[in-house]
Amino acid sequence: MPKLRAAAVSFLNAHPLTVGLEGSDRIELVPAEPSRCAAMLEDGEVDLALVSVAALTKGEYEIVPGIAIGADGPVQTVVLAGEQSPAIWDEVFLDTASRTSHVLAKLVLDAMGVHPKFTPMHADEGLARAKGTKGALVIGDRAFGVRANHVLDLGREWTHLTGLPMIFALWAARPGRVSPEDVQELTRAAQHGLGVRTELAQRFAAQKGGDPERFRRYLTQRIRYGLGPHELDGLEAFLGRAAEKGFLPPMKLRFVDDVVRTTRTRRLVSLDTALQKGADGERLDADEAELLDEKAPLLELGLAADARRRALHPDGAVTYIVSRNVNYTNVCTTACHFCAFYRPRGHKEAYVLDRDELTRKIDETVALGGIEILLQGGLHPDLGVEWYEDLFRWVKARWPAINLHALSPEEIWHIARTSELPLDDTIARLIAAGLDSIPGGGAEILDDEVRRRIAPLKCSSDEWLSVMRAAHLKGLRSTATMMFGVGEEPRHRVAHLVRLRELQDETRGFTAFICWPFQSANTRLTASDTSAQAYLRVNAVSRLVLDNVPNLQASWVTMGGGVAQASLHMGCNDFGSVMIEENVVSAAGTTFQMDAEEVERHIRDAGFRPARRNMRYERVGDAAA
Repeated sequence: MPKLRAAAVSFLNAHPLTVGLEGSDRIELVPAEPSRCAAMLEDGEVDLALVSVAALTKGEYEIVPGIAIGADGPVQTVVLAGEQSPAIWDEVFLDTASRTSHVLAKLVLDAMGVHPKFTPMHADEGLARAKGTKGALVIGDRAFGVRANHVLDLGREWTHLTGLPMIFALWAARPGRVSPEDVQELTRAAQHGLGVRTELAQRFAAQKGGDPERFRRYLTQRIRYGLGPHELDGLEAFLGRAAEKGFLPPMKLRFVDDVVRTTRTRRLVSLDTALQKGADGERLDADEAELLDEKAPLLELGLAADARRRALHPDGAVTYIVSRNVNYTNVCTTACHFCAFYRPRGHKEAYVLDRDELTRKIDETVALGGIEILLQGGLHPDLGVEWYEDLFRWVKARWPAINLHALSPEEIWHIARTSELPLDDTIARLIAAGLDSIPGGGAEILDDEVRRRIAPLKCSSDEWLSVMRAAHLKGLRSTATMMFGVGEEPRHRVAHLVRLRELQDETRGFTAFICWPFQSANTRLTASDTSAQAYLRVNAVSRLVLDNVPNLQASWVTMGGGVAQASLHMGCNDFGSVMIEENVVSAAGTTFQMDAEEVERHIRDAGFRPARRNMRYERVGDAAA
């Protein structure tokens, strides 16, 4: 099939989005000046282009979801400069490279009560003439070298004005030209580019001169590459204000994957019948599950889920495991809006644990009776399959009895891509090195309508499920998860559960399901309903829908002991892990902790008998007391 032609600028801030397209078998990269990118798209010379936001008004273009060039504060490369204060400017020379920056300059100056004459002019000439009551707009890489008495960073000014990020450029496509596979290729390229920003900064410094560390900080700390809900709010605010002032015509955003969604015609079902079917272990369809999620009284829903738990686990035991969550690195390229844990590579707080630190953590775990290490981390761009093989062999050589419960599907997908290996080969090599089982992290909500908003650079729902399928077929067992409270609707949660149930019908590889509400502190995403009632409701619905998943874990780590005890009477039969260590949700403000004795006290106080287990839910050892 012929490649798509994609025009893109050569500015430094575009390199992380384009370097991964070099050699792509789907997309041919066509370098061009900013103004030419938009013209080539308008004239049909290319199928898509990395264009200034203002260029969207030139045609009926479709935006590639999840990817953009923006800033949430100072940007450094879109500035107004002059000898005198902007308050007295009577003329501003506008760099001709970007129409979006023209509009932004007008909005910022208008908010300051300054209304000069605007004259388009090449940046170098405009800057040379910015004397006295004249100012100049300079954008792109030229702005790194701007020296003037008064420099106004328009990224900072926009954020001060609105409290929102500013989006400068994004991928726009001619209608119908870009497929979901093309979106995946652009996303793959962005993930690759975000992982090599340090190298891109060094290469730019070698070619153009300048401080590579300054350029690295620019790419990793100033420029943002996601297009999630916070960024979309900023984009819509910019377009709305520009239209209100007459700087741009009004326009409605349209995305590549926007389709005319037909509302599923839901058949009329009885709430009482659905509750009884769930309690009896009969399979609920999507209509029944959505009705329960939306309208079932919490008490009745909990009673039905409890009936299911008692049928599946009649011995009155609630299990738990002694495990430690070791986050081997916090370096990650996906920059999810809900994550407070990740750091870009090169950040002063970025880390990869060394063997001495891992030894201390695993020795401590074993001394506390731990039988498992839950090993997860960010998507580090430098760590290929060989690094993980070496790590796993080292762990198994020193602690052969420890269960290596490691690497979410997202991580495995990333390792395969980074190592340029087929997925099956990647999993086979990890198993040979010592991988015992897989945690279910990274699922969030398995509906791409939601994933696009909250984690635009993460793998798709299909990709997450494909990793689990491949792992199960090779004999690995895994957990499955859901993080809710990110603005999803009941239909999204039910679709998530149904997709897990369908895969479980096929592989029987999930040993347990765990759900928890989004923890919003220190993140850029606003939570929806994450109350205890919402948690208990989602938990109970999950127990009724997942009729083929044997175990449900209580999430005391996010909800606390009391709510976790209540969940034992609303579908859960497991108290999870003592969690000797946890870093990801605690980075978002959650601080609950328990040792084995405390876990068992909670289980007993809830009316159950504690029992220790392993990852496959086989009973092991004795209770702590």
